[in-house]
Amino acid sequence: MAVRQADVVLVGGGVMSATLGMMLRQLDPSLDIVMVERLDHVAHESTDGWNNAGTGHAGYCELNYTPEGDDGDVTIDRALTINASFEVSLQLWSWLVEQGILQEPKSFINRTPHMSFVWGDDGVRFLKRRHEKLKAHHLFREMEYTESPEVLQQWMPLVVKNRDPMQKVAATRIGHGADVDFGSLTRSMVTYLESTPNFELMLSSPVTDLRKRKNGRWKVELKDQKTGEQKKVEAGFVFLGAGGGALPMLQKSEIDEAKGYGGFPVSGQWLVCQKPDIVEQHRAKVYGKAPIGAPPMSVPHLDTRIINGEPALLFGPFAGFTTRFLKKGSVFDLFGSVKPTNLRPMLSVSRTNMDLTRYLIGEVFQSHGDRVASLRNFFPDAREEDWKLQNAGQRVQIIKRTQDGGGKLEFGTEIVAAKDGTLAALLGASPGASTAAHAMLDVIHRCFSERVQTEEWQARLRELIPSYGQSLVDDEELLTRVRERTLNTLRLRED
Repeated sequence: MAVRQADVVLVGGGVMSATLGMMLRQLDPSLDIVMVERLDHVAHESTDGWNNAGTGHAGYCELNYTPEGDDGDVTIDRALTINASFEVSLQLWSWLVEQGILQEPKSFINRTPHMSFVWGDDGVRFLKRRHEKLKAHHLFREMEYTESPEVLQQWMPLVVKNRDPMQKVAATRIGHGADVDFGSLTRSMVTYLESTPNFELMLSSPVTDLRKRKNGRWKVELKDQKTGEQKKVEAGFVFLGAGGGALPMLQKSEIDEAKGYGGFPVSGQWLVCQKPDIVEQHRAKVYGKAPIGAPPMSVPHLDTRIINGEPALLFGPFAGFTTRFLKKGSVFDLFGSVKPTNLRPMLSVSRTNMDLTRYLIGEVFQSHGDRVASLRNFFPDAREEDWKLQNAGQRVQIIKRTQDGGGKLEFGTEIVAAKDGTLAALLGASPGASTAAHAMLDVIHRCFSERVQTEEWQARLRELIPSYGQSLVDDEELLTRVRERTLNTLRLRED
């Protein structure tokens, strides 16, 4: 059997692999890149528009990124980091639009104000403190706060219409927030990559084995599901960007850095409304506070979505318990991921997160009426017949081994890379796709460490991402200059 030789293999046809492939193609057009995808289309798992929130996660509205301490103070460090990371993605997308690589921005990104909405004395007190701390930083200087019924009527008419006038409510707003169709974005990037030399896309080709050869290169074995043919690709670098499927393949690699990692799969569902007379009344992403015991991915929000050019309203997500790592995965995924190196961490997490497990199981048994009742916290006039339930994507939260040998459940995104830089994997969930460019910069630094130090690559990276090598968190003038360009290029500026 002939072995296909390549420089880079990207496993998974989602936004992470596409972003890394795009960046590497711009840094070195001569690289021979192969992308392999188990499905017959790219961007049809976690990256698909219906399988994620589509929120350009910038920390503007997501209250779980600004936790409240026992003393009532609010910590904003994570929101600052996520916001700066999203700005990196906006810069890359702007460059791609300017070069004509990505076409009309509205095909993948649309201005959709980001809002937080709370009710009750505790909620209002928290949101006011959060606003005070965030607005004091230049990354969030445009944030508005209100408790005014008149202003709220302008911001979110569906949310306040026929609401109890005695209920104390408050909201914040950032006008240049974004709704991102990551599926359309990814398909556009892959279409471009296919038009370039030295790029091959292998669809319907799940990875069956992954091993490092004595010569230091990786052998990736595939099975063509349409022909049944076994294929082999050998490469000097492999990236595992296959969403929930990344963990099992990382374990197959047997690199030392993979030991101790496990996964906690969580499913999701949306309530969806596509009735024009309702959809046109709401143009925002409105996030609230998560129920006690809920995972961060279950922060409730009522969202304007534009998927494949069609507007809709989504509410949720409603989490659930599953043993699948992918939406089109196997019920045995979780059990197959248990290894001697992660058994203790996984057992430790299962013991210390029983409240979360009970919450997820409870979500599974909710009725349609129960879900619509939750929706009425955000849309008091919601009617059951106007909304349908639709499955979202799977998320696999990270389980990491702690220093004492136990385990900790992590809610976030993490790069795991071999010490020799020949393999890297992306694990975890939110903020995920929104920070793809920042995450893939991390991969490039860790896995192409010598080349990234060359003047050629340094100059090219500053062209792709003007803030490269500088801190948007610390440099207000840089942020002002960068944001001016991206808001204009991607048409996110308020009219």
